[in-house]
Amino acid sequence: MKKVFALLLALAMVFALAACGDSGEAVTTDTPEASDAPEASDAPEGGSGETVSVPEDFKVGFIFLHDENSTYDLNFINGANAAIEALGLSEDQYVFRTNIPEGQECYDAAADLADAGCDIIFADSFGHEDYMIQAAQEFPEVQFCHSTGTKAHTQGLDNYHNAFASIYEGRYLAGIVAGMKLNEMIENGEITEDEAKIGYVGAFTYAEVISGYTSFFLGARSVCPSATMDVTFTGSWYDETAEREAANNLIAGGCVLISQHADSMGAPSACEDAGVPNVSYNGSTIAACPDTYLVSSRIDWAPYYEYAITCAINGEAIDADWTGTLETGSVVLTDLNESAVAEGTQEAVDEAMAALEDGSLHVFDTSTFTVGGETVTTYMADVDTDENSEGDTEAIVDGYFAESTFRSAPYFDLRIDGITLLDENYG
Repeated sequence: MKKVFALLLALAMVFALAACGDSGEAVTTDTPEASDAPEASDAPEGGSGETVSVPEDFKVGFIFLHDENSTYDLNFINGANAAIEALGLSEDQYVFRTNIPEGQECYDAAADLADAGCDIIFADSFGHEDYMIQAAQEFPEVQFCHSTGTKAHTQGLDNYHNAFASIYEGRYLAGIVAGMKLNEMIENGEITEDEAKIGYVGAFTYAEVISGYTSFFLGARSVCPSATMDVTFTGSWYDETAEREAANNLIAGGCVLISQHADSMGAPSACEDAGVPNVSYNGSTIAACPDTYLVSSRIDWAPYYEYAITCAINGEAIDADWTGTLETGSVVLTDLNESAVAEGTQEAVDEAMAALEDGSLHVFDTSTFTVGGETVTTYMADVDTDENSEGDTEAIVDGYFAESTFRSAPYFDLRIDGITLLDENYG
């Protein structure tokens, strides 16, 4: 009866959020086959550091927006499989639900998993959040974890949690790889300094996407000062046709290197066909794009899954707003495609990585960019996600924009100079 009542309530919900694709100090690397399941630790530990003993009746549910054909969802699926293996869960102790849209279907899936005996349930897409919150309210004995939502730290529910990671640091490092490639192209006479234009295929104009393409651009420009970037949006997290068309349009518009915050193989495939260098996201595309793939950054979700599941097993509190870092192994770069990257790239990445680790480098250092020709000295970010607020938290700290500090989900939404948005119809 409770479930029926909750279903009726769900029909009256206002759809406040759309979709998601997708916070800091040592980096890990994948092999080029980064979309394979990552290695898991041999001795899972709980929130207090003890080895986990999993009860036979313990059960975990996973909700995925798409399936393994989406690089974004495959990355979550691989993380889930790694955590399952590390924790020693049997086949009857976990359930995967794929192709769950960001609507009523998410609540239905979450409620079904709770009714099926799941003790903890994860969802992987931004637009799942309101429906996960509704399920958490309906099933207070079950833990609900959501990536990459924004409301857990203000919602006040003991059984609802958000998680993300400092992927902007991984994107910055991937940007260095791109900038080094641009320098090589300039030195070889393939382009001039003024022609060092990057193209970027984004999904929506959310802060997560803005933070991602800006950090990537700043990484590129840190080694190639003449770099500029054009950004276009598809209005979808996964649309292979639209992403391929977007990449082709950017290439036709003079972009000589492409990256993306979108989930299909559309853009990388277009780059391989055109012979244009490509920086992928959420895993290596070297198998399909051996001549143009350079590197990829991604979030490894296994550390969070292990952490949250272990807390649930031990009856410990799960952080309301968890931020994975380079140090936790949550931010990952694939190995470089040595046949395509510029000479000296690994050394440049290693140098920047060390500086990120020791705190001498901050991705959004305000001395490295301007907005409207001016250095940013103050900025009130909307961290608490109050729709009626214009900004509630000072984000400029000690001369840099403190991303992933006051909330795990990105809130960097400055439009910096050097980046041209070709359209903004998909907010």
